[in-house]
Amino acid sequence: MDIKIPKLSLVVLIGASSAGKSTLARRLFKDTEIISSDACRAMVSDDENNMDATKDAFELLHFMVETRLRRGLLTVVDATSARIEDRAKLVALAKKYYVMPVAIVLNLPLKICAERNRERADRNIPFEIIANFVTLVKRAGRNLKEEGFKRVFEYRNQEQVDNIQRVFRERMFTDRSDITGPFDIIGDVHGCYDELCLLLEKLDYKIDKANYCLMENNGRTLLFVGDLVDRGPNSAGVLRFVMNAVEAGQALTVVGNHDNKLMRWLNGKKVEVKNGLECTVKEMEAESAEFKHKVEKFIFEMASHYVLDEGRLVIAHAGIRASMIGRASAGIRDYCMYGETNGEVDEFGLPVRLNWATNYKGKAMVVFGHTPIYEPQWFNNTIDIDTGCVFGHKLTALRYPSKEIVQVNALATYAVSKRPIEKPAVSMQHEHDALLDIDTVLGKQLISSRLMDTITIREGNVAAGFETMSLFGIDPKWLIYLPPTMSPAETSSLPGYLEYPTEAFSYYKEHGIEKVICEEKHMGSRAVVIVCKDVAAAEAKFGVGDGKMGVCYTRTGRAFFGDEALEQAFIRNIAGVLTERGFWDEFHTEWVCLDAELMPWSAKAQGLIQHQYAGTGSAAKNALHAVNKVLSNVKDIPGIEQLQATFTARESMANQFVEAYGRYCWEVQSLADYTLAPFHLLATEKQTYFDKDHVWHMETLQKYCGGEGNVMQATAYKIVDFADPASEAIATEWWLALTAAGGEGMVVKPMQFIHRGERGLVQPAIKIRGIEYLRIIYGLGYTEAAQLERLKQRGLNTKRGLALREFSLGVEALERFVAGERLTSVHQCVTAILALESEPVDPRL
Repeated sequence: MDIKIPKLSLVVLIGASSAGKSTLARRLFKDTEIISSDACRAMVSDDENNMDATKDAFELLHFMVETRLRRGLLTVVDATSARIEDRAKLVALAKKYYVMPVAIVLNLPLKICAERNRERADRNIPFEIIANFVTLVKRAGRNLKEEGFKRVFEYRNQEQVDNIQRVFRERMFTDRSDITGPFDIIGDVHGCYDELCLLLEKLDYKIDKANYCLMENNGRTLLFVGDLVDRGPNSAGVLRFVMNAVEAGQALTVVGNHDNKLMRWLNGKKVEVKNGLECTVKEMEAESAEFKHKVEKFIFEMASHYVLDEGRLVIAHAGIRASMIGRASAGIRDYCMYGETNGEVDEFGLPVRLNWATNYKGKAMVVFGHTPIYEPQWFNNTIDIDTGCVFGHKLTALRYPSKEIVQVNALATYAVSKRPIEKPAVSMQHEHDALLDIDTVLGKQLISSRLMDTITIREGNVAAGFETMSLFGIDPKWLIYLPPTMSPAETSSLPGYLEYPTEAFSYYKEHGIEKVICEEKHMGSRAVVIVCKDVAAAEAKFGVGDGKMGVCYTRTGRAFFGDEALEQAFIRNIAGVLTERGFWDEFHTEWVCLDAELMPWSAKAQGLIQHQYAGTGSAAKNALHAVNKVLSNVKDIPGIEQLQATFTARESMANQFVEAYGRYCWEVQSLADYTLAPFHLLATEKQTYFDKDHVWHMETLQKYCGGEGNVMQATAYKIVDFADPASEAIATEWWLALTAAGGEGMVVKPMQFIHRGERGLVQPAIKIRGIEYLRIIYGLGYTEAAQLERLKQRGLNTKRGLALREFSLGVEALERFVAGERLTSVHQCVTAILALESEPVDPRL
């Protein structure tokens, strides 16, 4: 004999003392699933028989039950639960967390319970108490369903109890996590059968329109978010098609409020035939009784929502709270159909719908409809795909997991929306994030990311990062990404070199990488550039109203240009090139985020050059020249030749130092003096490009570089295939030529933007800098044998760990932004990167 219960349920064992509840619980359930009143009594008093501790014990029991139910864990209560008031508290907890209460009743005879009680050495309960419990249990069995228990299993003798073989845990009706896709999720159809067929054809499905069936689905599953009927011209056709697809295992659908209202009308319930139902009723009156019965049954069996792809995806008609996902109740069904309202009506006479998505913090992506909108918007990992087809707008599909939006225009306006469907002035993401939420960026942070499970940010570092952002950062609404620090290679074993390409190649070979790309490291500063198609696009996407078309900021979130007018001229130049060369149409976007190098270096580091490098270089040149002039006149002193050679070499190094930083400086008088070398196309609307390899990034960006008046220039690169030793030699010679000509060096990256080896995440980039550039970093005399030998002992572990954590946080921040999560969630990652920058790491690495 099996007991069948929902996978998520509250199992209440009901029985007198010594009826065998604990023994049965241990046989059928895991120890961690059982909450025993005796164990709770022992926890609060060190004695499970101490009846004086019963009140405290049950407070603990209820707390533990509530905690487990909130976390979505099956829970078994091992207590007598003979009194109705005790059971009522448990049923209330189950209802609060949308969990089905299940009763297992051991209604055994008094004789058996009394005999077992006498045989127990650990306790001896008076016979009268056991008799009273047995009476209460018998009385309880008649009313448990009325008390709220959805399933009741009652056993009246020990033989029946012994015959229970196992507990079979049934999957919740809403749980289809075993179906992993790919999916095409269709917004509210509302009887627009012709548009549905056009959309499916655009999605490459083969359909038999006349016979309402899907002939070929290309291995994909259709998901409908409800409201199949009403207002449109062919609700019956939509129903026929969807019912056939569901029956064939080609589709799933959740119930919409219009679908539910039609079911109640078919069932003879009193409903108001308006708001589009009158159109469907007219169609149904011409249909057979058999068809109407089939429709009624089909809608009745629709789920409130579905959990799919191992919990990563949820579809619901009007939305769903995170606490409701995967659970079932009448309240959840109503919420999924109607959403959340406050009981008021707006100026159009429609219910004021509260935006449940503003507080959604679940991990699953939620796709829904119900409220017609101008265009789908991601927000907090949710998206509304009802784009008002029946009102003459569009029918929308979301492809999963690619998140691609596919749409067809309505063929006609079949109904007039009471509430106008207008393009919003700003995105939801910015509408609900006017200010930075300080609670999310202060204190010790434990940040979960896609690339690294948990990244810990110490409290002191968090404060430093937040201070940097608040005092020096750009408007946080633009601050959606920060690039990571970059690790150098292991120290070179070659004489005279601190860094050399061989060590970078060796690192990636050791991690199983077959190909790398070597990119020229420009003589500039790292910059993140956000460019919008126009001012309106900037305001709509980023919620700014300052007339800007974009920003250019440094690796630490500071404005790159001190002159805002110059910055906007720079941004307009890039936007103009992107417009002229068709970027916005190619990528279906009105904004782009680029990772780049901005030249000259002196544009950002003018103060550093003047007060540190120039002063050092000038003093060294003048002093060493004077010393050598004196030494040149000294003769016949033992060891003078060696001393003269040493100071002559040092004067040469001083000249090399000045020449080295001088190559990075040129006068900046106008926009024409700036050059931007983009090397990563990071993100556009609804899309990041971390899944593309670096060659794709280079080739894509090259199309928008070069040409008269264009500030953007292409980045030179070489590909190294480790199966071909010659390609390593070619890349090394290229690096030698770049550095000999005064270039900074190159950056070596695995071909894939993100690469995981057997030992985890691999460094996304390793910089190999030339001899003369390192002279700027380590000082004019660093190539002297003794200094170079000391520098070769440098440790890289801290720097490499920092680079991986910052890389993971940068990817996480941008993916959160593109997914429409709240800016507070994005800024948590951004400020964490700034916090990590305060770690005590040698800044020269």
